[in-house]
Amino acid sequence: MSQVVTRQAVLSACDDLLQPSRFKDYGPNGLQVEGAASVRYIVSGVTASRALIEAAIEAKADAIFVHHGLFWRGQDGTVTGWMKQRLQLLLAHNINLLAYHLPLDAHPVVGNNAQLGKRMGLQVQGVFGEQDLGLWGERADGQTFANAQVLAAVVSHALGREPVVVQTPEREIRKVAWCTGGAQSYFEAAIAAGVDAFMTGEISEPQAHLARETGVAFLACGHHATERYGAPAAAAHVAAQLGLTHQFIDIDNPA
Repeated sequence: MSQVVTRQAVLSACDDLLQPSRFKDYGPNGLQVEGAASVRYIVSGVTASRALIEAAIEAKADAIFVHHGLFWRGQDGTVTGWMKQRLQLLLAHNINLLAYHLPLDAHPVVGNNAQLGKRMGLQVQGVFGEQDLGLWGERADGQTFANAQVLAAVVSHALGREPVVVQTPEREIRKVAWCTGGAQSYFEAAIAAGVDAFMTGEISEPQAHLARETGVAFLACGHHATERYGAPAAAAHVAAQLGLTHQFIDIDNPA
């Protein structure tokens, strides 16, 4: 039987875990939409999409915990169209929305980057890039990847999708850097860190040239695919701490 706790207790537990004040972010971290004062059931997901909100309503959740919330720097601030539809559902069903962006990427245990490394069998040895968000390390078993295609096969098995791979010339891969989501701009910092390969969610035009010219493999593994693991890990941790019920709902996304 799950406990019932206050909304503030949930928010405090999330803030204590993820320490949002440490980060300069692109939007507000924490409680984005206020719902019920009491929480028993948390649904976690990657993005606060209408599909996730509808699934949470069906599950009778009191709170939704996501990586990608509703509000971002540079939005026009109007509540129309898709924004109105999402907010209308949350408010009509009195559901709290909690969102943590960079703090969820960075947490050393439940974060997106830590969780991706765990699924890839990588042991973290250091950090790199802006706000130290990127991680680098080697295989936990002490072995190497014979080449980028072998690494790509491990990614495919771990994440359930084929990555885009750019590498010339072929080389053995011992030191791997990674940063989930849209972190393709971290590639130059990863190269400077002396790695053999870099994994993230997306690729832009410049990274293909850099990979070919430096010989450092670039693997675009999917934004959603690389960020499926932090939200459920963090929400499950908080739910266990407070005695709440938790469910992860994965809304498929090809991006």
